[in-house]
Amino acid sequence: MIEVIVTRKFQVTIPKEVREKLKIDIGDRLLVKIVDNKIVMEPIRGSEALKRLSSIADRFLNGSRKVDAVKLIEKSLEREAGLH
Repeated sequence: MIEVIVTRKFQVTIPKEVREKLKIDIGDRLLVKIVDNKIVMEPIRGSEALKRLSSIADRFLNGSRKVDAVKLIEKSLEREAGLH
């Protein structure tokens, strides 16, 4: 377990060992959630985002149709992050 410090802007640095193991790079997106009173940060991978998109399209459009993938992913991420 690695200890990190929360800055006055409530930011933390992801330790190098963790970034390398999970292949997290500058500009990558992470989902942040609370699980059992703990902060969990989970990288969002392109293939995972596409699977979510497919699931969203199936649920809301009753099957596959031509959709604006970027807008659907952005809306999904905003909902999951609690921004919308």
